[in-house]
Amino acid sequence: MSSARAEFSEHGEIVVATLIGEVDLANASPLGEVIAARLSNDVVSLVLDLHAVSYLDSAGIQLIYRLREDLRARAQELRLVVPESCASHATLRLAGVEHQLNCLQTLGEALGQLEGLDSGR
Repeated sequence: MSSARAEFSEHGEIVVATLIGEVDLANASPLGEVIAARLSNDVVSLVLDLHAVSYLDSAGIQLIYRLREDLRARAQELRLVVPESCASHATLRLAGVEHQLNCLQTLGEALGQLEGLDSGR
């Protein structure tokens, strides 16, 4: 059985969820539930940091798209942190995710993009 966990931090009205480990069919749905539970209506944005993901399969990609749709429905933003050096970068590139979502190299870049949204609500 694969293992993955989410670690959270908050930056104003921005929640950062750092996923660590292998995200696959065995744990993508429970991870999604844990992340969703941290997203109140006061949250402006979610940054999903994938730099520490060692493996990502199609269930992990579906998790990302589900989060995006749930956030859109609530007028909230999603940013992904996916450095080129991380294991999941190639998977997301091949799946076309980087063309459909805001994928950034660093957490600082993601927070920088979102800081205006944080105060603009």
